[in-house]
Order: sequence, then structure tokens, then C-alpha cells
Amino acid sequence: MKIILMGNPNVGKSVIFSRLTGIEVICANYPGTTVGYTEGRMKLGEMMATLVDAPGVYSLDPTSKVEEVTREIIAKDADVVVNVIDATNLERNLNLTLQILGRGVPTVVALNLWDVAVHKGIQIDIRALERELGVPVVATVAVSGQGIHELVQAIAKARIPPPVRFESSDQRWARIGEIASKTQKVLHRHPSLLDKLEDFSIQPLTGIPMAFLVLYLSFSLVIELGELLQQKVTDPIFAAYSLFITSVVESHTSGLWRDILVGTSPELLKSFGILTTGLYIPLGVVLPFLIPFYLVLGILEDIGYLPRLSVLLDALMHRIGLHGAAILPCVLGMGCSVPAVMSVRILESPKQRYLAATLMTMAIPCASQSAMVFGMLAPYGLKYIVMVYLALFTTFVVTGYMLHRIIGGESPEIFLEIPPYRMPNLSSLFKKTFIRIREFLKEAVPYIALGMIIMNFFYLSGLMQYIGQILRPVVSGMLGLPSDAATALIIGFLRKDVGIGMFAPLDMTPEQLVIASVVLAMYFPCVATFMVMLKELGIWGTIKSVGLRMVAALIVGTALHLLLM
Repeated sequence: MKIILMGNPNVGKSVIFSRLTGIEVICANYPGTTVGYTEGRMKLGEMMATLVDAPGVYSLDPTSKVEEVTREIIAKDADVVVNVIDATNLERNLNLTLQILGRGVPTVVALNLWDVAVHKGIQIDIRALERELGVPVVATVAVSGQGIHELVQAIAKARIPPPVRFESSDQRWARIGEIASKTQKVLHRHPSLLDKLEDFSIQPLTGIPMAFLVLYLSFSLVIELGELLQQKVTDPIFAAYSLFITSVVESHTSGLWRDILVGTSPELLKSFGILTTGLYIPLGVVLPFLIPFYLVLGILEDIGYLPRLSVLLDALMHRIGLHGAAILPCVLGMGCSVPAVMSVRILESPKQRYLAATLMTMAIPCASQSAMVFGMLAPYGLKYIVMVYLALFTTFVVTGYMLHRIIGGESPEIFLEIPPYRMPNLSSLFKKTFIRIREFLKEAVPYIALGMIIMNFFYLSGLMQYIGQILRPVVSGMLGLPSDAATALIIGFLRKDVGIGMFAPLDMTPEQLVIASVVLAMYFPCVATFMVMLKELGIWGTIKSVGLRMVAALIVGTALHLLLM
């Protein structure tokens, strides 16, 4: 049995999916999170059923890639459709509901965000809504689990709805108005503090200063908490661990094996040992900054601030051939570039998808890369971290402005939903943060260990010096970096954060670290992102994107060298 979970963007589908299946899906309070679809298994009575989390759409009349995917999903053997509705926006959501009912598939309606509707003074007669739609309706609060048990029972009893046919969309909207008038009542209430903040954060006069304040506080909080965790927790632990593991390894091995496992230097960042530097970089340097970074990002996602940031940046985005909705892939890119590149599908034209994928992967460091930048530069002061991000932001805007005028094609507008502010659910926030950190560690530790092996091989074989000599005119001449930095730049193709970590043992000045961090972020995507770009942009589009990045990285790196050194 196959059950399809469908609904508008930002109605809580992925949270309900996680509740029903137990699969840990990262959910956020902004549209565009779910672009492909996810499958899971759930128990329905005595049998197991397949549950599919379809992308969020407003209509089954395809006008975008996302709606085409959803239409294909419902057409492929859907035994039951669970239509998740935002109880605070009944009329808008019913447009998709009536289209689903018109397909003649057994349907259950989950009236989600029920608690928010109650707080807003919205009263919905569930029994009356069931009579009007002809299918079961269940009130749910996905983040707390309220109504999930009743939803499972309703799925087991799902039935084919009465025939629904409309000659035009006007007829459908007229029926929607009729249903809403019979089932919904909105009571007067005074605006809350969150309501007032919604207005302040979207008006340019107050919203732009608020955006700068939010970003400043976010970065400051990440840096302060990261340094605190590093100084008070990870550094003392690794200081004791380093002495212990070095003594154990030296008592059992020697020569090459000893160098590979614990390195030749007592300093954790300079030993290049798998069990010393290989563990200290992800756990001692990156993790202390990654934990507060993901917590802050999760809070901004769950509150609903990010779509308002999209609106404020809409005018700027139009100047580079995009629009405010492109900020969503950019925000995802702050976590990981792979889902960010996949999410460019929400943009309408090939031009927009190319611009978004290129600019975002070139100028927006992922979470682990940002954490490494914080870890490397925080001891020298906030101004050096600001230099890195100011250089990348300037590159984003200037490159986008030029490409918009060079590349042909349209940049059509799309409509972006702005959800109401909601207080984050702490349980969901901590769970989401834990999942993201766990996935980072699963991927990062093996890659960093591999990076240590490669660095050892390069040093012991003399290849490091050979590569440094070949690339010296570029690395040392144009960029002003030590010649050994060439190997770190190469390793950055495996993982960006590993590449930045390789700069640590090279005794670079803070200015050199700024240049190296910017160039590494820009010059080439990591291997995982590169493969996804091939899929989304095609071979030729990816080649053009990477070639542009290489040229831009050299120009920006050289300019920074001249300015800073």
C-alpha cells in the first residue's frame, strides 16, 4: 500500500512524515526544503505501508519542476493521499485539496497547525468540513504529536471521495469560498508581539536594520559559544588525549606507522597524524563552532525569519538575475551545498538555476567550512572573519551583476509564501541539530583521516615540495601564500573544511588565512557538490560554472593579496 503525503509548502508535511515513519527528516519553517521526495515505511494495522513525502505545491496544474514531480507521484499507484492543510490558511490550502479530490483517490485531510489557528482566533468546525469535503478530517499539531494517532486511524478508513468536477478555476474558487464560509469563523483579537514583529521585519525602514542586527547577533553568538566550548571543553580533552594516544602508539609502533598515526609534532594541528590532527580538526576545532551554528540556524528557520529576509533582499537579487526566493537555496547552502544545489529546482528558468547554483556554491561556505573559518580566525579577532564574508558577499553581488547581463534568458518572478512567526519547539530544534551534527561527523571524520594520509604521503615522498614548486607562481606569487598551501587547496576538492584545516600547520598570518579561506571557498566545489551540479546543470553548465569560479578565485585572491599584504 502506498500513501502519498501532499500539501502546500510550509504546512508541516515533513514533520508529520517523521512522526509517522520515524525517519529523521530535517524540517524548517520555510518553503523549498522538500524538492525531491522521500519514502519511508509505517505500520498501518497489521500491515506495513509505504509513505511518500511529496514536494510542497500549491496546485496540480504544473507550472514548475516541483509541481511536475508531485503530479507524477500522485499518478503512480497512489492508494491513499494524506492532504496536509495549514489551519491558519484554510481557503488557500483548499485549492489543492479540491484538485486532489478530483483525482478520485481515497483521501484524508490533516488539519495541521491547529494550535496556531486557535491562538489566532480561527475556529474551524471539523465535522462540517468533513461533510463538505466528503473525506475524514483530523486536527493535528505535528511538532507535539497531537492528532497523529487519530490520523493513522483515519488513513486505515480512507475512502474514495464523492466526484468533484469544475469547469474552470473560478468555479473551484467559488466552491472554496462557500466551504470556508460554512466551516470557518474568525474571531477578533488584538495583535500579539509576534504580529507586530512580523510587520517591523518586512518593512525596509525597520527590516534592514533588524536584519543587520539579527546577522550580527547570530555570528557573535556562534563565535562566543564556539570559543567557550573550544577553550573549556574540547582543548582540555584533546590535550590529555594527545599525551595518552601518543604514548600508546609509540609503545607499539615506530617509523612510518607512528608518523601516520600520531605524526611527528607534539602540536595537535601540526602533527598530521590520523589519531591526532585527524580527530582534533573535526572534533576539537569544527564541532565547537558547528553546534551553536546549527542551533542558531535552526532557530531562524523555525521562527520563520528567513522568508522575510528573502523579501528584504528581493530588490538586490533582481539586480543579479534572481529574486527573493533564491535566498532559500543560499540559506540551505549555509548548511550544506549538496541540498542547496538540488533546491535550485524551485526557480523557474534555466538562467536562474545556473546563476543560483554558481553564485551560491562559489560564495556561500557550508556550515563545516564556516565553523573551520571561525576556528582558524577567531583567535585573531572578529574583523578577520568579517573580511572573509565581506569578500565573498562582494564577489556574489559583482559576479551575479555581470553574469545577469552576459547570459541570455528570462528571470521570471514567482510568489513566495511568508509564514507567520512561530516559537520554535525545543525538542524539534535539538533533534534537528543533533541529526545535522551526526551527519557531518559521519562524513567529515573519514575524509579528514584520508586527508591526513594524503598529506603524509605528499610530505614523505617529496610531492609536497614538487607541487609547491609548480604552483609557486600562482600560490606564492599571485596569492601570497606559502607554497605548501597548494596541497591544501587540492585536498579542498574532497572537503572544503579539510582543506582549511590543512592551512593550520603552515604558520600563516591572519591575512594569509583570509586569502586562503576565500580562494578555497571559491575556486572549486567539493566532490559531492560537483556531482550534484553535473546532475542539475548538465556537463556543459557545470564546466562553465567551474571555469568561472577558477578565474574569479584568482582575481579575488590576487586583489586581497594586494590589499591586505
